[in-house]
Amino acid sequence: MSGSEIPPARSGAVRHGLVPGDTTQDVRTRGAGVSRQVAVLPVGSFEQHGPFLPLATDTLVACAVAREIADTYPVHLLPPVTISCSHEHAAWPGTVSISSVTLHAVVRDIAESLRRSGVEALVLVNGHGGNYVLGNVVQESSARGERMALFPATEDWETARERAGVQTSLLTDMHAGEIETSVLLHTHPELVRPGHESADFVADDRRHLLGLGMSAYTDSGVIGRPSLGDAEKGKALLASLAESFGAHFSLLLGDPA
Repeated sequence: MSGSEIPPARSGAVRHGLVPGDTTQDVRTRGAGVSRQVAVLPVGSFEQHGPFLPLATDTLVACAVAREIADTYPVHLLPPVTISCSHEHAAWPGTVSISSVTLHAVVRDIAESLRRSGVEALVLVNGHGGNYVLGNVVQESSARGERMALFPATEDWETARERAGVQTSLLTDMHAGEIETSVLLHTHPELVRPGHESADFVADDRRHLLGLGMSAYTDSGVIGRPSLGDAEKGKALLASLAESFGAHFSLLLGDPA
């Protein structure tokens, strides 16, 4: 199925905060319009994002991307995984993590449950760069012949960054920077506290991050340029990502080569 043949999202999808408000009939009706049902699972984290963004930032970003997808494509939107692998942020109060083994098992169990209910494909919308294990989950699932994808890819973010006019490179915009601040200023401005305007901090050489953690590179918890954050950039970022998702959606709907 080509991108031009992707059916539109069904109207009437209900949202209640971060939790979809669909009924079982909504899911059945939406699934009737596609050759294969695709579920979208936002995966965030609960970790420090400096003094001005909430601990739930990655979850909020993942949910914003997933909602934009669900507003554009007929997918089954799932509630988010809100705690994941944030071990590199353990030096800051409020951060909570689970093991990579646990996250792997949770995603596998969700995918298996979906397949039992007739939803054959699962997209993981990842909001936290430290969830490295999600790539392994997708690799292993694909090798078993299951349909799973990880979104957004680096290329999707790069396209979105350019289209939105984000000035900071993806290398520099590592944590609580221009992209995350922009998305939250667009989707949850009430949660962005004062201070991002003067919190810029750059640490591009982070080669020992996995061994030393974030605290070896930043005192504030910020690595990036949040002062450049802007609500219009956030809106444009989400729009670009929704457009980029079309290729992933077509691949999941199509027959294997």
